[in-house]
Formats: sequence, C-alpha cells, structure tokens
Amino acid sequence: MAQRSSPTPQTPPAGSAKGGGAPAAHQMAKAAAVRPRAGWQNRKSYAAIDLGTNNCRLLIARPSADGFVVVDAFSRIVRLGEGLAGTGRISDAAIERAIAALTICAEKLKRRHVTLARSVATEACRRASNGNDFIERVYRETGIALDIITAQEEARLAVLGCHALLEPGDGPALIFDIGGGSTELVLVDTSTETPRILDWQSAPWGVVSLTESEIFDPESPSERLLAYDRMRTRVKDAFQALASRLPRDADDIRLLGTSGTVTTLASIHLELPRYDRQAIDGLIVPAEAMRGISSRLAAMSIAERRQLPCIGNERADLVVAGCAILECILDIWPAKSLGVADRGIREGILRGLMDRDGSAR
Repeated sequence: MAQRSSPTPQTPPAGSAKGGGAPAAHQMAKAAAVRPRAGWQNRKSYAAIDLGTNNCRLLIARPSADGFVVVDAFSRIVRLGEGLAGTGRISDAAIERAIAALTICAEKLKRRHVTLARSVATEACRRASNGNDFIERVYRETGIALDIITAQEEARLAVLGCHALLEPGDGPALIFDIGGGSTELVLVDTSTETPRILDWQSAPWGVVSLTESEIFDPESPSERLLAYDRMRTRVKDAFQALASRLPRDADDIRLLGTSGTVTTLASIHLELPRYDRQAIDGLIVPAEAMRGISSRLAAMSIAERRQLPCIGNERADLVVAGCAILECILDIWPAKSLGVADRGIREGILRGLMDRDGSAR
C-alpha cells in the first residue's frame, strides 16, 4: 500500500482484511497513485516493509541504472506468530515487539525522506483472529498502513525480488521462501525476462509454526532425529498437492531459496565466523551439502546449536524446523545444487513500486 513519509498520518489501506487484500495489480496501481511534489528527481526514495511471522524488515532504496541502490535497511526478529498456533491470536507481547520495530521503521522513513512505500504483512496476520485489530493499532501508533497480502501475492513478490539469482539454464526452476508461518513454492518458466509463474503453493508450515507443532530437543540425539522425522512427515503431506503436479524427469532443473534458513545453512557451509551478505547472496551450494548440514543440526541439542556462528540464540530453536522444510523441498525437486538469495519480498516490492512509478531504468 502506498504511503508517504511525512508527519501526516497515512490513509488506512482498504484491502487490509484478514486472509487477503486487494488483488496484486490493484494494490500496485494504488501504490503508484501517490505522486511526490516538484523537485523529486533529486531526492526520490522508495521503501518496502515486510512484517512476517518471525521478522520485521525494512529496505529503503533509490533507483539506479542497473536497478536500485540501498540507502538504509533494518531487520529485527519480532516473533509475531509466537503462540499463534495454540491461541489463534497474536499475543500482547508479540504486538509490543512488532510495534517497537515498526516505530523504528517509521522514523527511518521520515529521516530518509521516503516518497513512496509499500508495507505488507503476511501469514501471522492472515491467520490471527485479531489481525485486523493489530493492523489498526499499528497505523494509530506508527502511521504505517500495513496491507495483509494473500499468499499468492507473497509468492509473486518473492519471485520478483530474487529471480535474477537463478542459475542459467533452460529447464524449469523452483523458487521457494521458507517463512515463519508458511512456505511458498513457485514453479517458474524463465524463457522471458521476468519469469512466468507456472504453478505455486503456499504450505502452512514455516519455522515458527512447525517448531511449535513438535516438542523438540529431547535428551538423546536419536529422539531428536525421531522428532525431526515427524516434522518432515508433516511438511511432506503439506507439499503433496504441488509435488503431484511438478514435471517428472525434467532436464536441467534449478532451485533457488530465499529465507533465513537457507542463508544460515549457507553460512555454515562456508564456515563463516559471522554472517556476510556479500558471501551468501548468489551463492550456489551442492544440495547434498545442505542435506548433510540439516541432518547434523537436527541431531544437536539447542545448547550446541547456540554455539554455532550465524545461528546463536535467536535462531537456535527455529533452525531445525527450517532444515526439515528444506529437505522436503529437495525431496520433491531433486536439483543437484541450491541457489541462495538474501533478498525477496522487500526487493520485489521496491521493483514493483519503481516500475509503476516510472523510475526504473
């Protein structure tokens, strides 16, 4: 949804209803409808906010000859969907964490003189019975008008944001986004400049929802692996519909993932002492290496996982669920390698805003 970075509050988005929002084309048309005043060419900035089930992320950028240049960014784990599976509601504590993060985002929008922005909320707000109440409170307290987007729009934005990192090839490609509350799988045809979506599915398992579905971290490694197998069974069943429709025996298949799970596992693969986006974004990793790391993490205790660089306290309890989802994706789409993207929905939003506003080059 379009929004101005100014002291004047935003108009709440008409499409912010539970379970969806306006169709994608209509949303983007609304975003493009806000025009800055004269002299914008010298200072025009765009912003994208993605409030997911686990993270709140902001990206501010200006158009450039080859796309856009990032001028500011922000990311914080807010765990908006914590406890949602059991209660059906976003908890008071999660709301406070999210509003604190979004307040920082609002301050950055003003400081960077953002002209046009779009702010979206995903699975946690789609599921929660108090999702709309939360959206209204965010608007009152921060001026940010969150748009609860459909799973299909979420998948489209992820593809738009990261498809440039697909390995070259003529065969079909599967792009996936492992979120906090859901996982989007998108089969694309890359014969055109912008990939054409052939098929897609949103499965109701992400790192938060799957972690909360299974009591994990028992005492022995063997019991931990049994719990991991139960996680994989849940995800396999959820993926079955798309798996039955995927092309069989296709040549030159490609796989690209965008999420904290794949970037974390890629960091472990490279044995990085700390996370390095430049080393990770666009990396190609053998699929078997990712499977090996997943199995190793699943057998570890949470205390052992906390000691690993690039996991730490914030991801130690969630990374195993991400591994289970990733392995199920490799089961249904057995590519030899996996492309890793540290980009996705925010970049997709920015590209859409700039295209519609006539600023893309």
